[in-house]
Amino acid sequence: MKQQHTLTFRISSIIGMLLFCVFVNAQNDSIAEAADDSSKIKLKYGLRVGGDIGKLIRTSFDDDYTGFEVMADYRLKEKLYIAGELGFEEKNTVNDYLNITTKGSYIKGGIDYNMYQNWLDMDNMIYAGFRVGASTFSHDLNSFTVYSTDQYWTPQITSDTKQEFTGLTAFWAEIMLGLKAEILNNLYLGLNVQLKFSASQTVPNNFDNVYIPGFGKTYDSSRIGAGYSYFLAYRIPLYKKVK
Repeated sequence: MKQQHTLTFRISSIIGMLLFCVFVNAQNDSIAEAADDSSKIKLKYGLRVGGDIGKLIRTSFDDDYTGFEVMADYRLKEKLYIAGELGFEEKNTVNDYLNITTKGSYIKGGIDYNMYQNWLDMDNMIYAGFRVGASTFSHDLNSFTVYSTDQYWTPQITSDTKQEFTGLTAFWAEIMLGLKAEILNNLYLGLNVQLKFSASQTVPNNFDNVYIPGFGKTYDSSRIGAGYSYFLAYRIPLYKKVK
């Protein structure tokens, strides 16, 4: 009888230990599952649209400049975006020998690649970008002076007769570095700098293009230009993907 009680006790102990192990394993599984669920990050996908506030501020304070630009990007993959800009500029260039008004529109398209590793559900960017740009524009030559090195025999010639040059075009490529920071939910503040390389341009008779909308100021015979922008943009959220 004593042996039977001992055997029964041992069996009960083994069953109790098994139940305890099952309970502990179940608890660990539920904790791991909860941890896995909490560690899943959902990335926002949608169309981000904004405007260049730098050009608007310059328009307000610079009497010789008027311009605006809208920008947009769309996320293709976790770090890859398609992006583009569309804008208009009018610039009056005045120096000792030339008074000319340039105006026209431009479009740029390309990609941005985010080099920044976000924490948790943050959605900021430090990015490198590439664009191909095209512009159509015109010049109003308001006045000019032809400089003469020998002013005793050949005096300088000045003309105030307005001349118009239309149907001009330019094409270029540019690389950029920039950042975009989410300051509120789906609202972004950003800036970038651009290095531009002229591919081709229509040159008027008797003088060179001094300013090209979208490309910016030209530097004599150099094909290199530069620019910058800072902007405010809003992302229209369409869907999310688990990272």
